Amino acid sequence: MTASPAGLWRRFRRWWRPPRTLKTTRVGRTYLVLTLGVGFGALNTGNNLLYLLLGLLLSLIVLSGVLSERALRDLRVRRLGADGAHAGEPFPFRWAVSRSRGTAFALALSEDSHELTGQGMVAYLEPGAELVVRGDLTAARRGPHRLTGVRVTTTFPFGLFAKTRVFDLEGLLLVYPRRGYACEDPAAAEGGPAGDAGDPRKGDGSGDLLGLRELKPLEDARRIHWKKSAAAGKLLRVEREREERRTYLLRLDDRLPPELLDRHCEELATVSRRLLLDGHEVGLQSGATRLRPGAGPGQLRRILRALAWAGYRTDRHDEEAAA
Repeated sequence: MTASPAGLWRRFRRWWRPPRTLKTTRVGRTYLVLTLGVGFGALNTGNNLLYLLLGLLLSLIVLSGVLSERALRDLRVRRLGADGAHAGEPFPFRWAVSRSRGTAFALALSEDSHELTGQGMVAYLEPGAELVVRGDLTAARRGPHRLTGVRVTTTFPFGLFAKTRVFDLEGLLLVYPRRGYACEDPAAAEGGPAGDAGDPRKGDGSGDLLGLRELKPLEDARRIHWKKSAAAGKLLRVEREREERRTYLLRLDDRLPPELLDRHCEELATVSRRLLLDGHEVGLQSGATRLRPGAGPGQLRRILRALAWAGYRTDRHDEEAAA
């Protein structure tokens, strides 16, 4: 089996990467300038007190390196992932970190990827306990993001240096299209370029009042009866006669250029969300692939996954990894 060029490049980077990376913080740069100043003063004056102070400053640098290395040793990291990630906005991402022996302080966890920004913080980690760390990450684009490792950084104990260790963990993060795309009323999509509508069904809507029932997830909040909800202590939805539910089939043209395809996916995601919130059934047609019409939060998730994969090569292994 021949490895792909991207896989060979990842292996080369992993082999060439040093076991630790060290970066000087703003406080550390000030500390180093002060240390150099004391050193020059000691050489010019020959003052024993300045030599003593220089030795103390240098010993703190050595102590900082030793203690930060102990904080990064004996760590185990697992990636728990995200429940739902949308491009262009922060989404919660979770890791699980544990330590076999000793304690660790001031740990920052992030993904070793230039396409994902953000991190999660751990102030104190006890030995033998696993801690779930939550961080807010942001992805600039939709689609699959291949994850190669988790970065663990510490500034312990004095905040002079930020030492980083990378844990090699392969994974795949699927990012949905951006939300908040401004488009026309989804009801105007009947027979239009975004899709077709048909199969009217009776539901709960704009006719005679039938009764009240508890509001379900992803249902339209405009149909809440607020006075009855306040009296009952839960959200109650008005049910009426003669409202029609429709079935919509949205069409996705995955042959568009990347920028236009991203806008098209954002538009279809917004239309799908609004139609599903109104209780309609929505399906998706993309080339030879067709997603059967359905309703509810599960259907919305399936549509968002299909839109996230649009324009990217995929196989069964990739889809299972992103599940």
